Amino acid sequence: MSDKYFLDTDIFIYSFDLANPRKAQIAEELVTRGVGSKAAVISYQVVQEFINVSLRRFKAPITVAELEIYFSKVLLPMMTITSSSGLFLEALRLQGANQLSWCDSLIVTAAIQGGCKVLYSEDLQHRRQFGNLVIQNPFL
Repeated sequence: MSDKYFLDTDIFIYSFDLANPRKAQIAEELVTRGVGSKAAVISYQVVQEFINVSLRRFKAPITVAELEIYFSKVLLPMMTITSSSGLFLEALRLQGANQLSWCDSLIVTAAIQGGCKVLYSEDLQHRRQFGNLVIQNPFL
């Protein structure tokens, strides 16, 4: 049985959230455990979204140099799902069958393709299942 889990972009964003220490601690634990155990999976999309937010929307933006280090040590080791025609086609099918947004269908499809059993996200319906994949909101 797989112990892999997928981290949605919001988990990384909350790990830097100074306004919500509880969510920051939970998110940081998921990220740290994922890096240490090599069980966490993310997609190219998560990296793009996180970098966009971290450079522009944080109250204290991360510098480019800090972001390069974070990318190399944290994001890159988890980024096992890249964009592909297969990912897009499966995401389209998933979107049509489940009434998900395009971005959410890409995240769910990437988690499934990564062999994950859990997708940690605040943005999707807690406990919703897609085959063997279950959504968990770690902040509840």
